[in-house]
Amino acid sequence: MAVSFNEVPSNWPLPLFWAEVDPSKAGGVIISDRALLWGIKLAGGSAAVNVPVPVGSDAQGAALFGAGSMAALMLSAFRRRNTTGEVWVLPLAEPAAGVAASGTIAVTAAPTAAGTIPLYIAGQSVPVLVTASDTTAQVATKIAAAIAAKTTLPVTGVASTSTVTLTAKWKGLTGNDIRIEHSYRGTQGGEALPASLALTITAMASGTGAPTLDTGIANLGDQEFDHQAFPFTDSASLDAFRDLIKARWAYDRQLYGWGFSAMRGSYADLLTFLATRNDPAISVDMLEVATPTPVWEISALNAAAAAQALNADPARPLQTLLLTGALPAPAPSRFTKGERAALALQGGWTHSVTNDDQIAVEASVTTYKYNSYGVEDRAYRRIETRATLTRVLRELRAIVTSEYPRHKLANDGTRFGPGQAIVTPNTIRARLVAQYRDLEDRGLVENAKAFKEALIVERDGTDPNRVNVLFPPDLVNQLVVFAVLAQFRLQYPTEAAA
Repeated sequence: MAVSFNEVPSNWPLPLFWAEVDPSKAGGVIISDRALLWGIKLAGGSAAVNVPVPVGSDAQGAALFGAGSMAALMLSAFRRRNTTGEVWVLPLAEPAAGVAASGTIAVTAAPTAAGTIPLYIAGQSVPVLVTASDTTAQVATKIAAAIAAKTTLPVTGVASTSTVTLTAKWKGLTGNDIRIEHSYRGTQGGEALPASLALTITAMASGTGAPTLDTGIANLGDQEFDHQAFPFTDSASLDAFRDLIKARWAYDRQLYGWGFSAMRGSYADLLTFLATRNDPAISVDMLEVATPTPVWEISALNAAAAAQALNADPARPLQTLLLTGALPAPAPSRFTKGERAALALQGGWTHSVTNDDQIAVEASVTTYKYNSYGVEDRAYRRIETRATLTRVLRELRAIVTSEYPRHKLANDGTRFGPGQAIVTPNTIRARLVAQYRDLEDRGLVENAKAFKEALIVERDGTDPNRVNVLFPPDLVNQLVVFAVLAQFRLQYPTEAAA
């Protein structure tokens, strides 16, 4: 009997028609591109700490993690940008030994006309109505009431005489990132304080501590999470996240994935930060100090935009993707092109601002710059490289596990009947070349001829049940720079024109 059956016995005695079903030639890669958001939950949220949970809506997020929590705000930001992707949240406890950040809004002069205070907290608009007869203490009370009414804010507000004290809803360094400001859009945008009203704002500060990550990392297990939004940029947290991603790329796990974070700072501070990082699967968005939207939302928005785009095509560059709902720094406070270029060269993810004041992805790079010897290395510079390589490896795995799950292995040249579940190095090689050409047709790889020449498929010298493969894909690249030398003339010579 030449045909290899899995179920029908060779000596089956009963008539007539017996069929077993073999799906090995019909399978393919199922792309989930599941995203994971790391965020601190509040005590009032019902979700278990350190246990990843899938979440489908903002309402669920508020119930699971607490309204105005980091985790709930990250989920809302992700869903603004990506309404269809599968998203999970890993809720973390606030640092037990941490301190919550705080800031103040002091009302130093009362209004002489009715109007609206165009207040912004963490990038959210918090309009406050005042009248011409309000005292400074009454204005402070109204500000505190407006803060209390907006449950999505990451702060609480308490008025005392003419000052409102704002406190982050969770402990930790990240609370210092919450911005308090007014009249963000300026008079051209119709925003200004009511006549004579004066506010003195003390920025959020004094938050300390970072969450413990060990238990959450362990609880991720072997679930695949390609796009991870990680809002913590202290060295210990980033190191733990780097080690997690590295472990998920190991040969015995094959989970893959990459991370998106964000950091706020001056140009000099961000360059100093980048000099300390060399993480081949982590991208950190460089935010100007005056960017209203907090780092955790920017992290989630970058993950959401990347998940949607890379799911459709992992090799297309992410530049120009919009971070829906994020507020950019006011024009005078933005990094120049030269500054953004320098940050990108040092491994900083950068963004531009469109003519209608939307933040768009610019340089989609990781912080990786050097190999283990400190020599400059471009291998993992772009996040699209990781995404494309992941797609290629998963498709290769799908072929092997679906088409050769219980095959016998023989040397090249072995004679066996058609239909036998046997493979040889040459048959495997031919299948890999065919798959590579399919990947080339879909724009994920290039140079099929060179790939075929470099591909090695051979039986192991000591283990007769093992095949060793040198699989050398040439990943397609991204059109990032279009350089033009405009060598103009006022008029070509007559003979050249002829």
